[in-house]
Amino acid sequence: MAVKHLVENVRDIALVGHRAAGKTSLADALLFEAHAVDRMGSVDDGTSVADSDEEEHRHHFSIDTHVLHADHDGKHLNILDAPGSPDFIGAALEALAAVETAVVVVSAVNGVEANTRKMFQEAGALGLSRAIVVNKLDAENVDLPSLVEGIQAALGKCCVLFNAPDRTGPGMREVYCLLDPRQHVPPTCPVDVAKARSQLVEAVIESDEPLLEKYLTEGKVTVAELEADISRAMAAGTLVPIFCLSAKKDKGVRELLDALSRYGLSPSFSRKRLEGLTVGANGSTHQLEPTEQEEFVGQVFKVVNDKFVGHLSFVRVIAGKLQHNHNVVNLRNGQTLRVGHLLEAQGKATAQVSEAGPGDIVAIAKVEGLEIGDTIAFTNHAPKLPLPHFPTPMFGVAVEPKTRGDEQKVSAGLHKLAAEDPTVKVTHDAQTHELVITGVSQLHLDVIRERLKARFGVEVNTKEPKIPYRETIVGQAEGDHKHKKQTGGRGQFAEVHLRIYPLSRDIKTQADCEAQFANKSRFEKLRSCHYDPATNFAFLDHIVGGTIPNNFIPAVEKGCKEMLERGVLAGYRVQDCAVEVHFGKYHDVDSSEAAFKTAALHAFKKAFLAARPALLEPIVKLEITVPSKYTGAILGDLPTKRAHVENQDSLPGDVTVIHARAPLGEVARYAAQLGGLTQGTGSFAMELSHYEMVPAAVQQQIVSKAKVRDAEEE
Repeated sequence: MAVKHLVENVRDIALVGHRAAGKTSLADALLFEAHAVDRMGSVDDGTSVADSDEEEHRHHFSIDTHVLHADHDGKHLNILDAPGSPDFIGAALEALAAVETAVVVVSAVNGVEANTRKMFQEAGALGLSRAIVVNKLDAENVDLPSLVEGIQAALGKCCVLFNAPDRTGPGMREVYCLLDPRQHVPPTCPVDVAKARSQLVEAVIESDEPLLEKYLTEGKVTVAELEADISRAMAAGTLVPIFCLSAKKDKGVRELLDALSRYGLSPSFSRKRLEGLTVGANGSTHQLEPTEQEEFVGQVFKVVNDKFVGHLSFVRVIAGKLQHNHNVVNLRNGQTLRVGHLLEAQGKATAQVSEAGPGDIVAIAKVEGLEIGDTIAFTNHAPKLPLPHFPTPMFGVAVEPKTRGDEQKVSAGLHKLAAEDPTVKVTHDAQTHELVITGVSQLHLDVIRERLKARFGVEVNTKEPKIPYRETIVGQAEGDHKHKKQTGGRGQFAEVHLRIYPLSRDIKTQADCEAQFANKSRFEKLRSCHYDPATNFAFLDHIVGGTIPNNFIPAVEKGCKEMLERGVLAGYRVQDCAVEVHFGKYHDVDSSEAAFKTAALHAFKKAFLAARPALLEPIVKLEITVPSKYTGAILGDLPTKRAHVENQDSLPGDVTVIHARAPLGEVARYAAQLGGLTQGTGSFAMELSHYEMVPAAVQQQIVSKAKVRDAEEE
């Protein structure tokens, strides 16, 4: 049986942009215009098809990406409505991983904002085609020409008007396509139509050399020639069309729907992401193609733990066909899973489908073990797709249940929520025995707490954010320890001697480690090296003459790795070092794995403290967007946070963007501080840049606090 939607008729689209640009209102309007719903939903009165979550109703903004679909003009549109707040960037990035076209929504009132640029750049980095929607053109005092100039200054000259409104403000009635010079545009139109059309034509033909040559020679091209080239120009990135509309007034929405159906990229254009991915068996291979005839390959881009439907894994079909009641292989772990029901989602509502083809987005119900980024296929020789990129969460709080005995429920609930959100991490701090959740911001973690209560019925108390410092060494040293106990019956005995060395951060792999550090020219009798890229740690077995039997070497390594997690100086994870075990003693009867692990643990601690230990702090990149009148206040405040200002840009609309790097510990609460400095008009985006050495005075304070904390716990 043929799949429901032919690959050339599928359009996968993500609505992205800054918060309050009107993405969800636009999604509701698109569904209404395509007759996918009977009445147009509204975010304000809680009837939106997309924003269906209790927390979203309470906060009046999107938190998750919502999967919607509509059929229009013979095309099937999968529409992913992504949140616009930088606090929920993980959900927006997972949407971009599943589409060919990113529609970046810009508020005509606020112009280009921090997350507008972020999403535009992320979509470009993924090779997606991009379009811009200028929404809220029915607002008072909108200056469309200046707005377009601002978009071009911030996002590039490839951003050109595709259509223009008859007027802006409450009197806006319709929009006019600029492709056809014969179309009469009323004099009330706020843009220079001839200039705008010239920019549009040049952007379209730039990707087509024969058409460009014709235009340069003859001075004109036909509308038909332009229309035939629009998709190619969008795919090449020479054209980013700007569409004008008012979603709430439903003006310009049908024209956008027509354009997305006609010119939006089909999954055939996903060949970019498939380059170099080959499939095959019995020694024969071929390039993976986004066709129905290909072997099935899909990727999980979103996971939901719904209290009514259960566990849902949303899959973008990359190639081939997926049928219900069929086995698939998770290429991450080789596990075979049975796909029972396939569901097509319309917000919270779902309907069963029998199969899905390239470009289709479906949910697999009640199949545990699938994670965001997992590649699934019918056989284990299919290619594994690259994992989507997500920023490292940096804002952490320690949590404990309000009700004694709820520890297990809290832990289980948090891990389920973390499975849904790639920018949430849940860890158990081995030093403090605390459960720590890490997210993008305070608001992000507040929503996690709300969901924990709403879905799992448990409440938690939180402590001051835990900054993820790291410990390292800047020198090399030796340490040894003899562990000896005799308490009746069999005793305990182990002696371990080791050396510790700093390890260059340029080392990333086992091969790097062996080439640059752990080799026979440096360690003549080296027997083995185990490298851990997560902590940039190497364990070297340099035992000569069996002074520690082979069966106890893993216990020595285990003891060292336990100290990596526990920390030595102030209770933070250790990184960027190597340990060489070179001597020891054992007893035929009293030696055991536990004894050698204990001896190694103490020997590591002694060596580490003798090797000039140091603390590393996370440095984050800040992009701060403020009205220009507050620039001086921001630039004056940043040095007090040990921040280094790298650049600043002036944008149209009297806006300044400041790029800086600062220690996370100094800006963990920056949202509230920025709001105070700018009367709530400033915004910022933050992501991990790197780790660097903590100044001596600051290190002393951190270590002193850690010692006080340890003393109180004892």
